[in-house]
Amino acid sequence: MSEPLARRVFIHPLLEHVGKHRNVLPGVAVLVAVALWGASFAAMKVAITALNPMTVMWARMAIALLCLLPFLPKLAPWRIPRKDIKWVALLVVLQPCLYFLLESHALQYTTSAQAGVVSAILPLLAAFGAWLAFSERLTRIMILGLFVSLMGVAWLTFATQEERTATFPLLGNTLEFAAMVCAAGYMLVIKKLSFTMSSWALTSLQIIAGFIFFSPGAFDVQSLNTLRDPLFLAVVLFLGSCVTLGAFGCYNWAISHMPAARAASAINLIPVVAAGVGCFFLHEDLSLAVCIGGVCVVIGVFLSQYSLLKFES
Repeated sequence: MSEPLARRVFIHPLLEHVGKHRNVLPGVAVLVAVALWGASFAAMKVAITALNPMTVMWARMAIALLCLLPFLPKLAPWRIPRKDIKWVALLVVLQPCLYFLLESHALQYTTSAQAGVVSAILPLLAAFGAWLAFSERLTRIMILGLFVSLMGVAWLTFATQEERTATFPLLGNTLEFAAMVCAAGYMLVIKKLSFTMSSWALTSLQIIAGFIFFSPGAFDVQSLNTLRDPLFLAVVLFLGSCVTLGAFGCYNWAISHMPAARAASAINLIPVVAAGVGCFFLHEDLSLAVCIGGVCVVIGVFLSQYSLLKFES
């Protein structure tokens, strides 16, 4: 088959199909990111059953760094504006350092489903932080939503009893909530830095900082030997390439092609994915306390997102 004929038969129809559904692609990218983030809770839960959390995070950062290495000279900002140095330092401290440190230890004490439910409060914390830092609009409905979600997290934390996969839910959910506070702060800092630095340059800095911060995990000989097991190796490869790079890449691309409020609202699906994956693959129990807490969090987030979308429209 000649090249012009192949182009007419295959390439042109494909390009035409993509052009017609161009507005659908950002939504697909967001859903892919949400699915990967939701599944990452169960993957981390599996990894830390036999591996030191520091080793898991170091391996994640090492894999992500290896994937970025060929593109690093173009991505890395060798000249950071002097006025932004303190903000870049705060960025990498919040995420990946504190965020992943808190979340990896949280999953030692709580289930992946409960951690996923707590993570749903992130958009509300980010909205509240934006009100404090940037004087962005915060309606009464959004405040009500924040309160309802916090009550849901509190119920989930104090009403859940210890079980096989949640040995200390109070500590685990508290650590996960602290991780979400760090993530909300990271979102505010990244918004400030996005005006002067590219998102991929900032991502490369975060991965390099995380690789250095979690480097003590590279000296845990027992955990490194466990990584030879195909199961744990596959889990860490998934976390490093698909989650650390893939999910953030999809979400960053999607948010540049669709309203921010709509992209943020998709994060609300993370607890659903996390609970489903945890229940199906790890046989975690969805107790009444988890369901009630999850419903409260989802209602609170829905109230805030409805208010935000109504305001933007």
